This record gives sequence, structure tokens and C-alpha cells, in this order.
Amino acid sequence: MGLTSRDALAETASRQAHRPGGRRAARVFDLADAGAQSPPESQLRVRLVLGGLPRPVTQHPVRLPSGLLLHPDLAWPEFRVAVEYDGQWHADSDQLHRDRRRLNQLVAAGWIVLHVTGRRLRHDFPAVLREIRTALVARGWRR
Repeated sequence: MGLTSRDALAETASRQAHRPGGRRAARVFDLADAGAQSPPESQLRVRLVLGGLPRPVTQHPVRLPSGLLLHPDLAWPEFRVAVEYDGQWHADSDQLHRDRRRLNQLVAAGWIVLHVTGRRLRHDFPAVLREIRTALVARGWRR
């Protein structure tokens, strides 16, 4: 982490735009985001963007009325829609307790929070995309 920046990648892509693969590199570099905390989170984010959704903010800070600061994995703050990627470690009973508490707090603060598991990312992605699109549209997003 911290080896490069989106600006540095954009500059590299711009310098190489005339070369074979230059435009593809620019598109791939534009999808880079240092905020993801795991490769599956990155895969989910990229697939959502390629699926036509607006680019989510990674680890967006949400200050709750209590003062607590939470950071959903992916968020569209203007629509108060968040997505949490639940990997295998979320099955631990202590982690599940913390996750559900966070979920309740975000929902109480007016957020729609959707959860995506690895299995759904791999085997049910069209439905995941539809669910997130539906939540965004319900909150005012227009393509």
C-alpha cells in the first residue's frame, strides 16, 4: 500500500495512451482504489462499477449521532447506501456480534446496508448488482 497513487497511474496512462493497450491500461488504472481492505472487496467494487453503478467510496467515514465513527466497506454517501463484504472471518461469533451491532447502528442512522458474501460474489453476482442498484434507485440515483 502506498506504492503509487491514482494520479501517478493516470499520468502513466496518459503518457502511454498512444501505445498498444494504452487505453485499456487507462481504464484499469482508473479503477484503482487504495481504500479496499481485501482483494475480494476490490473485486466487488470493480465489478459493481463495470456493472454500471456509480463508483462507491471505500471506507467512507459515517459519524453516528452518538459520536461513533464507522467505515462501511463501500458507500454511496449521497444516497446513504452502504455495502459490507463479509468474508469467512465474519462467521466468528464475536465478529458476527460486532458486525450486527454496526449494522443496527448504520440502519438507525438512516442507511441502507447490504451484505455480500464470497459465495454471492462468485455465484450470484447479477442478483447482488440488482439489489444494490435497486437500493440506489430507491434513494434517488438516476443513471
